[in-house]
Amino acid sequence: MANVKRVQFQTTINAPVATVWETVLGAESYRVWTAVFAEGSHYEGSWSQGSRIRFMGPSGEGMVAEIAENRPTEFISIRHLGFVANGIEDTESDAVRAWAPAFENYTFSSVPEGTRLVVDQDVTADFEQYMKETWPKALQVLKELCEREGTSESS
Repeated sequence: MANVKRVQFQTTINAPVATVWETVLGAESYRVWTAVFAEGSHYEGSWSQGSRIRFMGPSGEGMVAEIAENRPTEFISIRHLGFVANGIEDTESDAVRAWAPAFENYTFSSVPEGTRLVVDQDVTADFEQYMKETWPKALQVLKELCEREGTSESS
């Protein structure tokens, strides 16, 4: 795993933790906030601890992972295991072994302003700059979604 570095992104969202949690993981809202990474991004599978989950793009390619840990409204850890190409999972090739497993962790905490969301992600050098440019945009979309959701609930 010498090829992998952990990067961190965080935001404060003016909405309750439960709203942020549901917006991050909800099938429809996930498509909205992850479109920044790739339009048409979605997942197949379950967020339950120990479950296999695929993070897919519109091309039919993506990542295969498992949910390493799920503590509702507190923490979720995704253990990325490999790629999906043409419907086939690759968890064994040298290209995958160079970085897998890689983790993507979400920590949710209640703060006076609402929710603090911290994302820690393992990245390879060739994706580091992309993630540093794209995660803040995705978190901004997520923040807007959650805050809009929060205002519609309270009115």
